Amino acid sequence: MSDRRAESALSDQFESVEQQHGADLFGMWIFLATEVMFFGGLLVAYAVYRHAYPHGFDLASHRLSVVFGTVDTAVLLCSSLTMVLAVRALRLGQRLPSIALLLATATLGCGFLVLHGTEYYHEWQEHLVPGRYFQFEGPHLTEAQLFFWLYFALTGLHSFHVIIGVVLMLVLAASVFERRLDAERYIALEVSGLYWHFVDIVWVFLFPLLYLIGLR
Repeated sequence: MSDRRAESALSDQFESVEQQHGADLFGMWIFLATEVMFFGGLLVAYAVYRHAYPHGFDLASHRLSVVFGTVDTAVLLCSSLTMVLAVRALRLGQRLPSIALLLATATLGCGFLVLHGTEYYHEWQEHLVPGRYFQFEGPHLTEAQLFFWLYFALTGLHSFHVIIGVVLMLVLAASVFERRLDAERYIALEVSGLYWHFVDIVWVFLFPLLYLIGLR
């Protein structure tokens, strides 16, 4: 029965399930490399302007909530753990635990989005959104506005990736529930896990770059 299921998951262009799994993983790594370049452009811009305006960026960073950023980080790290456990559970044939862990991952992702949305709301109230109504006391208004342009660009792009990940987790949970994914056909879950871990790693870089540079 196990061999029949594995064979049914094998596409015509591959000679073995292992070869297909390797191709799927390689494809995801290529996709993640393009994502690294996508975020990399913004991070390079951040590094250049951070070097050019260190004092202004430090003062602007002080306006961010380190508490919110820390909780956001903890939530995403916990979601990476539940993602790993979901893949492990499915590979062991534990269908219901895998579904529960995928839903937990999606819930933690939603929690991150709610927390970050709340943070955005506070920053809107404090007139820290770049544009016509941006306000910042002191002589570094232009540099501070540039910092917040980059802050919203980086965190907004990251949040968009989290939204995609949450939808993906729900689709995967439904697929496991309907037995379209199981112990023999788990590669879709594994490659999706790579995507989720990438999103978490990006935040691990963004958190100190944006929230902690002003700490002394």
